[in-house]
Amino acid sequence: MSATGAGGVQPSQMDLAYLSKYEIPEIMDDMMCGLMSEKPTDPLEFCIKFMTEEKAKRKWRLEPHATLSRTKKPVLVCILDGWGESTVKDEYNAVHSAKTPTYDKLMSVEGRARTVLAHGTAVGLPSKDDMGNSEVGHNALGSGQVVDQGAKLVDNSISSGALYESDGWKSITPSFESNTLHLISLLTKGGVHARFDQLISVLKGSVEKGAKKIRLHLLTDGRDVTDGTSTEYCEELMKELSTLNEGGADIQVASGGGRMYVTMDRYEADWSIVERGWAAHVLGEAPYYYKSFSEALKSLRAMEGKHSSDQFLHPFVIKGDDDKPVGTIEDGDAVAILNFRADRMIELSKAFEYSNEQFTGFDRKRVPKVNFVGMMQYDGDLKLPTKYLVDAPSISCVSGEYLCMNDVSTFVCSETQKFGHVTFFWNGNRSGYINSDLETYFEEPSDNCVFDEKPAMKAKEVTAAAIEAIKSGKYELIRLNYANPDMVGHTGNCPATVTACEVVDECLAEILAVVEEAGGRWLVTSDHGNADDMVQREKKTLAPQRDPATNELIACKSHTLAPVPVCIGGNIPDSLKFRPDTDFSSAPGLANITATYMNLLGFAAPSQYEQSLI
Repeated sequence: MSATGAGGVQPSQMDLAYLSKYEIPEIMDDMMCGLMSEKPTDPLEFCIKFMTEEKAKRKWRLEPHATLSRTKKPVLVCILDGWGESTVKDEYNAVHSAKTPTYDKLMSVEGRARTVLAHGTAVGLPSKDDMGNSEVGHNALGSGQVVDQGAKLVDNSISSGALYESDGWKSITPSFESNTLHLISLLTKGGVHARFDQLISVLKGSVEKGAKKIRLHLLTDGRDVTDGTSTEYCEELMKELSTLNEGGADIQVASGGGRMYVTMDRYEADWSIVERGWAAHVLGEAPYYYKSFSEALKSLRAMEGKHSSDQFLHPFVIKGDDDKPVGTIEDGDAVAILNFRADRMIELSKAFEYSNEQFTGFDRKRVPKVNFVGMMQYDGDLKLPTKYLVDAPSISCVSGEYLCMNDVSTFVCSETQKFGHVTFFWNGNRSGYINSDLETYFEEPSDNCVFDEKPAMKAKEVTAAAIEAIKSGKYELIRLNYANPDMVGHTGNCPATVTACEVVDECLAEILAVVEEAGGRWLVTSDHGNADDMVQREKKTLAPQRDPATNELIACKSHTLAPVPVCIGGNIPDSLKFRPDTDFSSAPGLANITATYMNLLGFAAPSQYEQSLI
């Protein structure tokens, strides 16, 4: 049968060459059957369309793995969030101190347990000194690729000047002449959500670009950095502001509070956190008023005594000599959020951008008409915020896309605190389902409390949901995250973190048994360290640090630079082992795990992914 074009014209040599590229017998048979059954008026157009669609499908088609067949039995990918493998194994290493017989057994199996890097350049951050975090960790685990991440993108944009040429920057400059520029930022050197040097760079750039009046709304950290460093950062900041103000600028701190109590909620877990920030930053209303930032920090920390924490400082507002707030946000002002990480800035962005009909988080009382930008676009699907200073990392061809295109049904579950990580961040920073016919996302609501009060969190409920999904027989891939080691670790409470690790270990034993009973396979890993070190340490000796004034241990509430475990097992051949490190051009990281679990599903990984560990 010959295909002819419109008007009976024979296809050109180029058309035939195009088609001949795809002369695979089964494809040609399907196309010929289509021609016979549909009898199109333009056979050549039909053939080209068929081949174009087939080419698109083949882009996503995964080849079978050479030795692991696709069984359609469940494959579990389990993330123990914040569970690192530190070389220092003492009583302050909660992972080591906890009774974890399940984990210990997994790590003892030769050739099926190892560690990989979860920080620095291995996950797209600027240097080996940059701690990993859940955002970049889940980006890597979900995409199989190492992409430049927030901090590095912002560094590049500032150094090149691109930030000041962006459409977002241009949108706020009209406010510089007669109105106020408000900068909202976490005050930190941690590099997880924001960074002190970037704040200073943007301040200097704003003054150089014509901003005359600038007000800072600062959230204290104590989570990604040592608790109490807010006073140190305050001193450094005041020196920088003094220099800029001597040059003719008018820059003052206007409001603030602790990041876990003011402004920086995530996943809509507790809108009252954002409401307190809105009241302080926008309305100039807070339970505590001071004359300076340093006075606020000193007073608020003293108020809580030895239990004070930068994370949970109460909201405060700075008043001037006229006894009025120095920096409420008014019509015509510009507002820029300088945090680059998405999860804890989405709700504040909604508060600034959404109409009264759209916004349901809390009563904003007054919504000023401002020129608003984020450092980055925090949610690409929601286009939130509409304007931003630096383009977010572009992550395409994530594992979820490939698996959906290959008809792999997936169940995803976590409690609220990490739900966005196993969905939004895992899927390359996009909201919602990739394919709702093949994916089920289950969120167990987290408790609204400080998590060392309830270190079990919702681990048992998450386990029950995953077990139900496994037993249903509906899903090939079960993806879950246990939030406990990270969220309890951030409190700095070592005994509570030990309990958190023990609870997770018990849940792990239960769920692995169910997977193996179903004839499935499993992979257990983490996204970064945290619970593996609960004290600050001397750099040279690694001995625990003590407060010179009280002789009390200085808690570590931040992530660590520790590598993370990877363990595999279940219904796999006895001969299957991890590759030796000599097989890799550089030390393996989280991105190598993606190809590994795709292999366990029975597929060869896409060529652009980092090499599989098996």
